[in-house]
Amino acid sequence: MRSVTGGTDMQGKEFQFAGKRHIRWKLVLGVLGIVGAAVAIRWFWGSERATAQAPGPGSASTARSTPEAIPAPAPRGNSGASQAPGASGAVTSQPSQPQIVAVVNGEPITRDELRRECLRRYGEEVLESVVNKYLIMEECQRRGITVTAEEIDAEITRMATRFGMPVEAWLKLLKDERGIKPEQYRRDIIWPMLALRKLAGQKLLVTPEELQREFESRYGPAVKARMIVVSRRDLAERLRNEAVAHPDQFGDLAKQYSEDAASASLKGLIQPIRKHVGQKEIEDVAFGLKPGEISPVIPVANQFVILKCEDQLPAVKVRLEDVRAELEEMARDAKLRTVAQEIFQELQKRAQVVNVLNDPQKRQQMPGVAALINGRPIRLEDLGEICIDRHGEEVLELTINRKLIEQACKKRGITITDADVEAEIARLASQNLPPRADGKPDVERWVDMICEQQKITPEIYRHDLVWPTVALKKLVNADVQVTDEDLKKAFEANYGPRVRCRAIVLNNLRRAQQVWEKARANPTEENFADLAEQYSIDPATRALRGEVAPIQKHGGQPNLEEEAFSLKPGEISGIIQVGPETYVILYCLGFTKPVDVDFASVKDILTEDIREKKLRLAMADYFDKLRAAATIDNFLAGTTQSPNLTRRAAGMESTVR
Repeated sequence: MRSVTGGTDMQGKEFQFAGKRHIRWKLVLGVLGIVGAAVAIRWFWGSERATAQAPGPGSASTARSTPEAIPAPAPRGNSGASQAPGASGAVTSQPSQPQIVAVVNGEPITRDELRRECLRRYGEEVLESVVNKYLIMEECQRRGITVTAEEIDAEITRMATRFGMPVEAWLKLLKDERGIKPEQYRRDIIWPMLALRKLAGQKLLVTPEELQREFESRYGPAVKARMIVVSRRDLAERLRNEAVAHPDQFGDLAKQYSEDAASASLKGLIQPIRKHVGQKEIEDVAFGLKPGEISPVIPVANQFVILKCEDQLPAVKVRLEDVRAELEEMARDAKLRTVAQEIFQELQKRAQVVNVLNDPQKRQQMPGVAALINGRPIRLEDLGEICIDRHGEEVLELTINRKLIEQACKKRGITITDADVEAEIARLASQNLPPRADGKPDVERWVDMICEQQKITPEIYRHDLVWPTVALKKLVNADVQVTDEDLKKAFEANYGPRVRCRAIVLNNLRRAQQVWEKARANPTEENFADLAEQYSIDPATRALRGEVAPIQKHGGQPNLEEEAFSLKPGEISGIIQVGPETYVILYCLGFTKPVDVDFASVKDILTEDIREKKLRLAMADYFDKLRAAATIDNFLAGTTQSPNLTRRAAGMESTVR
């Protein structure tokens, strides 16, 4: 059902209290994959011990043996062996680690607890990276390959330059946005990437044919097109016939039937099709179409595609020689991904790796061991330390937040049972999926779907997402009430009239005034659509020539709604500011008819929906206040939070003023 008060529909969402740093490191691929580091990030995350700040006088800590990144390969008599920075050799004694990593309202969180949580979330993927890094180091040693500090510095400079940044700014961006420390970046991304390049050797040479393909894919001709994707051949043929008969309705057919949600939302509009980039079957057909022509049905894997050619775009006027160096670098990076896979397959065939972590029987036989690499053990505790080094701050934030909720529940005498958690999962499944054949919620399918989307295990789903949701609901449940005014607004929003319109979105008041003047000078729908296509900064409204979903009442934008409902068909609104540096101009097309439904027949549905949304808002507000009122010492991040300190600082500032 639509959200009864507009905005984002909160149904089916678990409450999430993770901070901005709750980012999986694999997201770094989004930044660095462009420059060829994707392979290094995927396969190498071996890291040194965590460097936590001590909790201060009186804290408990014990001496312990902490490993370097991984156990070093046995020497082969070659003094030129390459090792990752910081991977100096066999396991050695390191300075003791603090045993208390945080204190929450006087209650400690120990390093052992954090290590367990890190292993539970990231142990499997980190172990894989540790094994892969060991194998690559061993192969570099066997072949006498070295990667120098100078080479690492040069590669960092090259990457920063490619993004148009000084090195310091580039490293700061990685630290602030992705949580990657400079030394981790050198050791766990740059070194493996350079090592792989050297191991690949001649396999990365770019041939003239490959260079030409790269040139064509970047600067050659392209096809502007719309696309429909469906899973059934008969449906595809029917849609194609309709599109051929009515080409101007292709966008509406894509919006209604296409299974590719991204393009369907833009009436089938896709990025220009280029050569040597995607599916050859699609490229071959696309470049053979004339503007306005509809393609045959194109089988691709298990789906069927229909294209409409909007235009054939000419090649960019640039000489190959002027971009040769850039293209060769891109081609090498692309080849590295394939070659690296081949290298690892070969190394894994030769190695003897026993994964203990993921085998319950082996864990009983070898307690405290995570894996054996060519007979050499990786201790579970050491793997946990690597996990802390990589993910410790993120996981500690989650642990602190859960601790706060646990303390609040304990204070109020609230308990969360396994049955409560399973009941919440069943509720979510019933709201978001069709029931099973027996009429019960399809819990198994729901959990599988969420875990696949979030790339987490069912255990983590229950622990990190569902449990906090249930706990916070119990904490705020008594305070949430649905009023008659809530019901009135919800009924109007869901079943009342809506304004049909086109919209232009701009981010500059002066430009908005200029565009508004152009619209007023020729107040026709066609002119307004042309202006939207030319000036709107929002990709969707630009692609759809200003078409937007009908505007409802009580949708979360009161200024926009008031202006929209005051218009008559054919009228242009004033300039409406809907956010900082965000301005909207509307062209009214008319009004939708109210839905003919009796209030009494939908009251219970509306009440349930409103209550759910108000509950979510109350949960978020409660947790924010809970966090703000807490005293938290986070020794891993080196931060301290205390309401008394905040009030004292505010008082001092007031005195100074």
